[in-house]
This record gives sequence, C-alpha cells and structure tokens, in this order.
Amino acid sequence: MKTILIDMDSVICDLMSEWHRRYNEDYQDNLSVENLMCWRSEDYVKSECGKKIYEYLDQPGIFLHLKPLPYAIEVLERLSLNYDVLIVTSSRTYAYTEKEQWVEKNLPFIGKNNLIFSHRKEMIRGDLLFDDAPHNLMAFKNTGRTAIAMNYPYNANIDVPRVNNWLEFEKWLVTWK
Repeated sequence: MKTILIDMDSVICDLMSEWHRRYNEDYQDNLSVENLMCWRSEDYVKSECGKKIYEYLDQPGIFLHLKPLPYAIEVLERLSLNYDVLIVTSSRTYAYTEKEQWVEKNLPFIGKNNLIFSHRKEMIRGDLLFDDAPHNLMAFKNTGRTAIAMNYPYNANIDVPRVNNWLEFEKWLVTWK
C-alpha cells in the first residue's frame, strides 16, 4: 500500500481565509490568498504590520476552528481505504494541540496517530506529498518522489503537478503510478 503525505493548512483546511480575516479586520485591508504571488506574506501587508502578520498564527483558537476545504474530508475518507494516509504539518505554539483536536474531530478515520509534525517534510517516509508550500514541494521533489501542489498563486512557479481542489486530486491519483 502506498503512503501519501497530506499537508493540513491550506490543503485540508482553509487557513488563509481566517488568517487574512483577522489581519484585514485589524488593519482595514483586503489581503486575500489571490494577492500572494510568493510565500512571504509580510511582502503583501501594510508596512505597520510587516512580519507581525505571523503573530496571528500564534493566537489561541485559530487552528481549532478552521473549515475544511470543499470535499477534503470526503475524499480523504475514500483515499484512506486504498492508501496509508499521513497528515504531515508544521506547527507553531498553540497549533500542536489544536491541530490534533481538529484531526480527531474532523478526520476520525485517520486519527491523531497518523498526524506528524515536521518542518522537514522531505524527511518523512512516503510516496507522495500533497502540499502548498513551495519549499516543501521542491524539497520533496528533489528526493525523487512525487510532490503535487494545491494550486495557489504563491506556488505557481514550482514545477510539479498541480490541482485546484480535492476532486481533482482524487482524479489525478487514478493516473499516478
């Protein structure tokens, strides 16, 4: 059975909408994921915010109540019947506990025992990585394994297969060898 590694933030759950909502509310701005042409969010916020944009990721509760992306849960449940599915995510302060609780609540068929926290996803044994972060996609691809991108403007320059949603990912897997 093949092992697929799935990122959590902006792949399974919609982190960007909540993160940007909090920033936009505080800074009266209109930041959205469509504006991000590179991974460095601080390049797209008001100067008085700058790198403080990342402090929102340390606020208690931000990860606990994220909404799943459309069809993520349904597709993951189907995939778990034919693949060994591991959730591989990086984390900040409160996120460890909140992400574990989120998986337990929303993905009980995968469970917290299949949740791995790592900043070096390419070091995790698996056949495929489904992620959005350019550095993760490139590092995994450079190991000779398959990386596939959840398509966002900030990862458009990474030369890997890409999908726009979970139904496309499921369909893409059918052709994956």
